[in-house]
Amino acid sequence: MERTSPMMNRQELSLRKLLEFRNAWVAWLIFAVAIAVTVLLWQVSIRLVEDRTEARFRTQSLQLKSAIEERLLNYEQVLAGSAGLFAVAGDVSRDQWREYVDKVDINRYYPGIQGIGYVRRIGVRQMADHIASVRAEGVHNYLVNPLGSGPYYYPMVYLEPGTDRNRRALGYDAFSDPIHRQAMERARDDAVPTVTAKVVLVQEELGEDQASFLMYYPVYQGGEVPEIRAERRMMLAGYVFSAFRMNNLIDGIVGLISPFLDVRIYDAGVVERQNLMYGSNLGSLDNEFSFQMSQTISHGGRDWLLQTRSTPAFDFLASDPRPPIVLGSGLVISALLFLFVLALIRSRLMAQISAGRYRAITEGAANVTLVMDRAGKALYASPSSLDILGFEPDQVQALDFEELVHGDDWPQLQKGFDDSVQSPGKQMPVIRVRIRDAEGQWRDMEGTFTAMLSVPGVNGVVLSLRDLTQLKAAQSELHRLAFYDPLTGLANRQLFRDRLNHVVSRSRRSGEPAALMFLDLDGFKRINDTLGHDSGDELLRQVAQWLVGCVREEDSVARLGGDEFVVLLSRISDSDAAGKVAETILRSLCQRIRLNDHEVGITVSIGITMIPHDSEDAGTLMKYADLAMYRAKELGRNTFQFFTPAMNIKAARRLLQQEELAAALDGDRFVLHYQPKIDLASERVIGVEAFLRWHHPEKGLVSAQQFIGLAEETGLIVHLGEWALRQACIQVQALERAGFESLKMAVNLSVRQLTDSGFLDMIRQVITETGVSPERLELEMPAELLNEDPRMLRELLVSLHDLGVCLILDDFGTGSCSLVALQQLPLDVIKIDHRFIRDIPYNVSATDVASAVIALARKLHLTVVAEGVETPQQLSFLKTHGCAQCQGNLFSYPLDEDALIGFLIRQYERPLIS
Repeated sequence: MERTSPMMNRQELSLRKLLEFRNAWVAWLIFAVAIAVTVLLWQVSIRLVEDRTEARFRTQSLQLKSAIEERLLNYEQVLAGSAGLFAVAGDVSRDQWREYVDKVDINRYYPGIQGIGYVRRIGVRQMADHIASVRAEGVHNYLVNPLGSGPYYYPMVYLEPGTDRNRRALGYDAFSDPIHRQAMERARDDAVPTVTAKVVLVQEELGEDQASFLMYYPVYQGGEVPEIRAERRMMLAGYVFSAFRMNNLIDGIVGLISPFLDVRIYDAGVVERQNLMYGSNLGSLDNEFSFQMSQTISHGGRDWLLQTRSTPAFDFLASDPRPPIVLGSGLVISALLFLFVLALIRSRLMAQISAGRYRAITEGAANVTLVMDRAGKALYASPSSLDILGFEPDQVQALDFEELVHGDDWPQLQKGFDDSVQSPGKQMPVIRVRIRDAEGQWRDMEGTFTAMLSVPGVNGVVLSLRDLTQLKAAQSELHRLAFYDPLTGLANRQLFRDRLNHVVSRSRRSGEPAALMFLDLDGFKRINDTLGHDSGDELLRQVAQWLVGCVREEDSVARLGGDEFVVLLSRISDSDAAGKVAETILRSLCQRIRLNDHEVGITVSIGITMIPHDSEDAGTLMKYADLAMYRAKELGRNTFQFFTPAMNIKAARRLLQQEELAAALDGDRFVLHYQPKIDLASERVIGVEAFLRWHHPEKGLVSAQQFIGLAEETGLIVHLGEWALRQACIQVQALERAGFESLKMAVNLSVRQLTDSGFLDMIRQVITETGVSPERLELEMPAELLNEDPRMLRELLVSLHDLGVCLILDDFGTGSCSLVALQQLPLDVIKIDHRFIRDIPYNVSATDVASAVIALARKLHLTVVAEGVETPQQLSFLKTHGCAQCQGNLFSYPLDEDALIGFLIRQYERPLIS
């Protein structure tokens, strides 16, 4: 071991080992941060240079625009002075005009102006005299061209300087050109200087098609500007004008302000080749640029688009060496920092290797590590000994290790120590021991020895002890979670099934009877929904305590889930004894309990099956007990029932009927029949009520009373109710097409349908898809709906009422119909239960109830409908006491679609009530 140690040191000090992330992670982190900072500073420097370059570009672009606008304004002032000459002198001769323009000295002070001239308005009759007078002034070949139809011509009379180029323009009628004419008319009408669109000057040499423009300034007779536009047109004497060549005008400005920008000017603000007034042509051949700016120059009623772009020359002059310097410097500094930190890490690793002490010892919180000498005396204890055993590390060294170990475990621990000394460097098998902690409690631990007597820095036998106390506690908790109900602490379904199998096996061998009870709380769902799940959980915990108090210790009580409990009586004499236990449970649970400031009553229904009399199979026994419990529910609840074979037969029949019902829904074997509803005031049919019928393949037409209960229990009522509602809406549309537009359709709903989470969306969807008017739809709700959560019920009915449907409370007078609910809920109609109508007029109580219901409804502004009317005496009583509507066999039985149409046709021919 000692001979291999230097080799290990050299290996650990190698560059490859040093650069591993687990050793040099700090250096790599610093290097990464330094590189990130370098890249960030580099990007910032690039952005600063770009911002500075962009600012320079924008400044030059803005200055260029200002310079062009200023020059155009100066040229406008020159024209204004020229026009003022006419205002002062009245009429200006050619010599006076030449003298004025010479004094202006446009070549020196106003570069870009090709000449300043005067356009005179000449009438047709004055044309001959005008030409003669101009020729007399020395312009021998003067002619007005082109000649139009008059009545006025606008020839250029004066144009100075009098160069050969400018003399060519004399006599040119600019008004004949649409471009000139547009500018001249605006200058005349608005009395303002006006600039023309892009033109080519008439004095240009052949091939010189440089873009140009003219600026016109109106001159009026008398020198004053008339206030009215019509007068301006009459008093116009002519125009002073300036002709400009764009290149001569703009080159000097661009060369002075922005010599390295690509400048382009477009007429009318439209970037098109034919509108290009000026182009410096300094851009790259690939039309690439770093910056671009577009500005609008408005002058003389004309808009120019000034477009400036950066050029390669501009980018080169604006380049800055600082970003590469920042990047290079940052990379160098990052590398130096990395090497410096790496050197520090190497020094630390060298120190750890040199110190090397206890390098084989793990001091994690989960283990206690001891280093002992050859005699077994503790030389070192890890700090975790304080957290696990409660001893300070120094205190462990002073203790006698044998006194801490349980006497039964000491021999195997001593043997493990001796074996490790004889096999240096080899890890010994795990040993389970019990060790006393500082509080005197035994802790289960497991440990292993490794002899490292020759390893520098260790020089001892290492014992690593792992605390199993928490592990065993966790295993115990997992066992509890796996086999016990977390809410009540009772056995869960899995554990109870094991216990039941054990009792069944024992009863089969010994013949000693046992009993299985299946319990379900009555009305638990209502309590849970009304008071909340916390109150429901508290009730379940209390029920669990009561059940445990009703049975012996050898019996088992379990919670299967929800409000279902089971009790297993492991040994019992006979069924009478099981019945007595059931009676005890009923008495114990039939009491009131306070939950969430509410006092509620609770009862339970119990089903009992005997072992092994009823069955020797655990699953079958659970099924039988469940069937017996449901029988107890049917008998009124708060009672118990023993299983009988008849229950199994009934359950099988019920299952078969459930399958038939589902198949009938899938096979579309249901139809609707309709019973007319009569308005007693008009003696006419005002609506119908839809009744569901099942076309059974063997039983024929089956009424809803025979299968609706099963549909509610199985949940099929949701889909069946949607089908019935959709068919009723379709029938409403059919009746409307047949001419019965005012009839309403009533559809019966169950509590299960109304409390379904998707009921409201289903109603909206059916109304939308069928196109039925909601006002034609009546929803009949059972009176037992009032037992549901009041807040939920009000929200539902308000939403339905907002849709526009009519809300009817059916079977009024049965159950617990709250008068407060009648007042607060948005109901429209109440129906008197047919059981009260049936006994009229022979039963005094029935007549009193019916008359009271009618009077109450009228006070609450509700419409009253009486169903089940079968005799004239019943009808007479209802009319006398103010009942609004009736339906029953007295008028018509429920009819199919075809019979309904015939009935409606006949009822319009003669009244139903005589």
